[in-house]
Parts: sequence; structure tokens; C-alpha cells
Amino acid sequence: MVSHKRLNEQVIVITGASSGIGLATALLAAAQGARLVLIARSGETLKTLTARITGDGGEALHIVADVGDRQKMEGAAQEAADRFGGIDTWVNNAGVSIYGRLDEVSEADSRRLFATNFWGVANGSLAALPHLKRSGGALINVGSEVSEAVVPFLGMYAASKHAVKGFTDALRVEIEELDESPVSITLIQPSAVDTPFPHHAKNYMDREPKLPPPVIEPEQVAEAILKAATEGGRDVKVGAMAVVNTTISKLMPGLGDKMSVKRGMSQRGDTLPLHPEGTLFQPGEAGTAHGQAQAPS
Repeated sequence: MVSHKRLNEQVIVITGASSGIGLATALLAAAQGARLVLIARSGETLKTLTARITGDGGEALHIVADVGDRQKMEGAAQEAADRFGGIDTWVNNAGVSIYGRLDEVSEADSRRLFATNFWGVANGSLAALPHLKRSGGALINVGSEVSEAVVPFLGMYAASKHAVKGFTDALRVEIEELDESPVSITLIQPSAVDTPFPHHAKNYMDREPKLPPPVIEPEQVAEAILKAATEGGRDVKVGAMAVVNTTISKLMPGLGDKMSVKRGMSQRGDTLPLHPEGTLFQPGEAGTAHGQAQAPS
């Protein structure tokens, strides 16, 4: 098993740091003494978060950038290295979603989702690798249980997370096995997490989306991410349902399909859509890690 620096000796870059899993990871890493570089589109939220961390005695730099832009990610990586002398862990967490049938979702919306969910991971990974090779660091990509399973009404999201797994697995073979580079490459695969995910999604449904139960807390995913930052790892399932759903999809795909239908129907809430455009094209400034019972803002 790979062993990296202790968290209080690390410089950690986190994309999608302004809400959800990214925000929870930033706060937990800061509490353990890591120096942080926080990336998101939500500038005001990042300023507030950076001030909170520095006010508590930590060190943090925030960079407003869209992960879908390769040059922005390369610039962010260089800015992080210039500020702190290197990068020890890079967490590709930024993501968006769309609730809607595949035959209803527009091509423009689908391409925008892939620009963030897939190309954001590819851009961040390739920008980070030169720095991580020098430090013997950790690259951590946040996938999902739907990197191996599927659920209706989140079809394009599932497709993007399958792509993230394929990219991560291939990159791991090239970097860890072919190059024998001292870099660990980990895919984190959570089940449904209590974040603003459904409120931030573009919504084609006639009801406000909700997460299928049971949900886990974002801090549980943050702990898995930071464990990978110090110990490495390969595919890390977080939450019991992530293990159950991926296993059934692999070993009993027919049963997995039927279970997916039930989970898909449980994503329809009781209220009319509150913010159907979500944050697919525009950043949100809610700045919260949790979201199950919250209305969008």
C-alpha cells in the first residue's frame, strides 16, 4: 500500500470546493492542518470559505475557475505550486447533474454536463500529474456508485461517471504500472450523499428531485477522500448501498435493472420544481455541504 505525507504536511487541491462533498472535504482537511487550494465557479462562496479557514488559523488559496477549461486547470495547478511549493494531493470533485429521460435532455445540456463531470476530471488529472510525480502524491477522482450501476432520470450523469471510471482506471495502469510512478490514483464511489446535488441539478421532471434513500453524510465521503490522500487506494466504495448496488449490477444485472427502476421513481419529490435550471451553466452560491431538506438558493 502506498504511503503519502501526513495531512498536516500536505498541500491539497480540491475542485468543486464551494458545496457538498468538496466543502466537507475542505473543512475536514483544514481542521487536520492541510494547506488548501480551493477551486470552483462560485467566487463569493470561495472567498467566504477561505476567510473561514484562515480565520481559524489555517492556510488556503481560492481560485475561481471552470474545470471544463484545460488551460484554467493548468494555470490553477501552477498557481498552487507557486504559492505553496508543490502539490501533494489533487481531488477532482466538481460535478453537475441533470434529472430527465435521455430522450428529453438536450444535446447542449448533455455536453455541458460532460464538460464538467468528465472533462473536468481529465483536465484536473492531467494538470496535476506533473506536480504529483515530483511530490509522490495522490490523485483522487470522485466517481459514484453509478460509475458501475445506473439509475433512470440520471442517465447522462451515470454515463459521465462511467467515463470517469474508465479514464481513472486507464490512467492508473499507465502511471502506476507502466511508469511505476510514485503516484496513487484512487476512484471514490459514494452512494447517495446528503448534499445540494438535487437542488443544483438541471431538472426536466415535473417534480422537484430528491435523493433516493438511504443517504450518507458528506463528511463520510470526505473521510474516505482524506484517507486516500495518505494511504492511496484503488476503487473505494463509500456507503453500504454503493457496495450493494455495484455488486448486484455486476453479478445480477437483470435484478439490478429492476432495483434501479425503484430507486429512480423514489427521486421524484412531492413539490413542483423550484429551480429547474440548477447550476449546470451558472454557479451557485449556497455554500452548504448538506442539502437533503433545503430549498435551492
